Amino acid sequence: MCGRTSLFVDRPTLETRFGAEVVADGGYTPRYNIAPGEPLEVVTNDATDEIDRFHWGLVPFWADEPEEGIINARSETASEKRVFADAWESRPCLVLSSGFYEWQRPNGGPKQPYRIHREDDPAFAMAGLWEVWEGDGERRPCVTILTTEPNDLLKPIHDRMPVVLPADAESTWLDGDPDERADLCRPYHEDDLDADEISTRVNDPSNDDPSVIEPLGHEQSGLGEFGSD
Repeated sequence: MCGRTSLFVDRPTLETRFGAEVVADGGYTPRYNIAPGEPLEVVTNDATDEIDRFHWGLVPFWADEPEEGIINARSETASEKRVFADAWESRPCLVLSSGFYEWQRPNGGPKQPYRIHREDDPAFAMAGLWEVWEGDGERRPCVTILTTEPNDLLKPIHDRMPVVLPADAESTWLDGDPDERADLCRPYHEDDLDADEISTRVNDPSNDDPSVIEPLGHEQSGLGEFGSD
């Protein structure tokens, strides 16, 4: 799954990287420790030239209350699940990230957090689906991150990973048909991802500063209470 992420490049770099302008209320603030239930920067298929902020946790449109929502969706079954089927068909989005976090429990010991990132790219996109929940005078745009099987880097750390999109596939994700998007839902196959052991400070979402991403000094590159589907 993907239960924590970050986005901390400066605004000009972010807008240049995705060819889009920040339009979110309140503008853009770099964040190092984004937890479920918080807003995520997204580019949707309805506005490919805009970077907006959506609630992290997809709430189905039929829900009576705006619950926290579902933070992850299994890409293998998203098209078959009622909660995701409409969004899979017609509402893809890019979830923008500077790196996401996963936790490994070595030999049954305490969980060790890792930061997964791309050294050659200041920000990248994970595949997402979006929805808009409306009720009782409230309108909540919301998003879930699609997951897939882990690649060789992630296998020793976690049994799932987000669908990380190669840069040249981002437009296909937004503009393609469901079959084309399905073809992109696979373990990330490029070799430009790195995994760094980081401090357990990341465990507390209130720790949101550059020290969160500092490696502990033994990089692991090349390693052969929210709902998640």
